Amino acid sequence: MLMLSLFRFAAVMIRWTLNLATWLLARSLNMPEPVVHDTGVFVFVQVQTIENRVFRTLSPKRLVRQLRSLLHR
Repeated sequence: MLMLSLFRFAAVMIRWTLNLATWLLARSLNMPEPVVHDTGVFVFVQVQTIENRVFRTLSPKRLVRQLRSLLHR
């Protein structure tokens, strides 16, 4: 029961901290909060897409296949 309460408290604190950070950033940039939030989501998705592409090209299976093809020649 205590652990559940601690997890709930942590979840509430994380949500509160993110809302505060978004509000502070929106205030400092003189922009509406929804615009700041949507921009953050857009940037996160773009970075995630780039990381997925990079990690796909650097996957161990692919690198092993490339090494075998180079050694086979």
